[in-house]
Amino acid sequence: MSPTPNQLAHYAPHGRMHSKRDLSVDICVFGATSGGVAAALQAARLGRSVAVVESSAHAGGISASGLGWTDFGNQATIGGIAREFYRAAGRHYGRDEAWQLEPRVAEQIFDRWISETGAPVHYREYLAGVRMDGGRIVSLHLESGLTIRAGMFIDASYEGDLLAAAGVSFTVGREGNAQYGETLNGMQVHDKHQFAYPVDPYRRPGVPASGLLPGIDPAKDYIPGAGDGRIQAYNFRMCLTDVPDNRRPFARPPGYDRDAYELLARYLKGGWDEIFAKFDRIPGGKTDTNNHGPVSTDFIGANHAWPTAGHAERERIFQAHVTYQQGLQWFLCHDPAVPASIRERYLLWGTPKDEFVGTDGWPHALYVRESRRLLGDAVVTENHCRGTLACDDPVALGAYGMDSHNCRRILLDGRLWNEGDVQAAGFPPYGISYRAIIPRRGECGNLLVPVCVSASHIAFGSIRMEPVFMMLGQAAATTASLALDGRSSVQEVDYSGLREQLLTQGHVLAVTGEAARNNAIV
Repeated sequence: MSPTPNQLAHYAPHGRMHSKRDLSVDICVFGATSGGVAAALQAARLGRSVAVVESSAHAGGISASGLGWTDFGNQATIGGIAREFYRAAGRHYGRDEAWQLEPRVAEQIFDRWISETGAPVHYREYLAGVRMDGGRIVSLHLESGLTIRAGMFIDASYEGDLLAAAGVSFTVGREGNAQYGETLNGMQVHDKHQFAYPVDPYRRPGVPASGLLPGIDPAKDYIPGAGDGRIQAYNFRMCLTDVPDNRRPFARPPGYDRDAYELLARYLKGGWDEIFAKFDRIPGGKTDTNNHGPVSTDFIGANHAWPTAGHAERERIFQAHVTYQQGLQWFLCHDPAVPASIRERYLLWGTPKDEFVGTDGWPHALYVRESRRLLGDAVVTENHCRGTLACDDPVALGAYGMDSHNCRRILLDGRLWNEGDVQAAGFPPYGISYRAIIPRRGECGNLLVPVCVSASHIAFGSIRMEPVFMMLGQAAATTASLALDGRSSVQEVDYSGLREQLLTQGHVLAVTGEAARNNAIV
């Protein structure tokens, strides 16, 4: 049976306000993503008291929710706690390192690390607001009635809710190419994950007056390279299996709407046969199954309100993604418009019984590829990724190709296109500035942001890899500890001292020679 919203939910509000409680710690980590867990672990190793706040019921973010085929670009750039993670996974599988791993193994590592911190983790907690004083966060207040006071705060969430509540500058969406002198930002139509041949976009084929099929934008605002508020699509990174004894068959979800898949039906009729192209194998007879092709698991255009939405609105968007993606699996297994050769093969797949047991094998976290992005004194751009602009204060290295999934589906000059997909690789590793994980001078003095970093849309498409978030989380905790030692703001922390500590912790801040020539989109 399909998970109900109570089993599988982004927002599960408290039935009533709990009695008011206060907690005081050195460092509060908001978001138990992979970057948040790394931050908490590093803070504890530095002798700091820590509290972790997480809106879901799980630690590890998308790394523990289906992303088992690690995106890294260049392994030589990955150090510190991030490298420890993949070595811990390797020990589980009896080898030195494992870069492909099962979600349950990832979550076990994150849970073990949380236990090592000794930090209380407050799951299913939702931000109600913050109290500020003199340009610093004094405390954050949660819907349950819990108040957490801390000397330093780390917003390690995918959405950046804490940075927004603190009044810190941020942006959402795509910049125009002209803003930072880029070429890959703004509205773009390219040939990847694209319609290779025309598909009729109308509800009644050939009849424009019948209206467009669901999810198609008439695109009257389309200007190549122009900015807008749109973000790349979200999906669930499905862990699937074809091992009969461990397989749950796909179920028809409540609210299934056949119209949502008519576009795919028409494209399949034209002969497209790449349905199984991103069933990437991981251990245990399982996959990390991701989006591939013009109509796939990405729910294109359905997430644009997510970054700044409230909790209840995000739950509505979340459930729409659940219904769409579960419905897609049902469609591919059972709809007569799907060629029999695909249906028969798809029926061999299902969700594993030993993964995500509380949600019938369905991942508990939506893949929030992009949301708010900090606007710091340094903004990482395409030019940094390409190496035409240098960074003199790196706290981690980026190495993956600039990778944006499509942002919308448009009708342009009478032809249907996906718009926003960009894939550009082949450049050396580049530094991510310390000033890209802290607010601007004069803004919040005790907040660090290792996930929603200060970067352009297209540069964030390279940075947004889970190993990078872990490295930035560790750097954020180290910075927070130094600021506490010096009784200073994060903007006043001496970079040379921070760099020395990071190198001692095993961070990689430069890669040269042959090791730098291994970047790709994988």
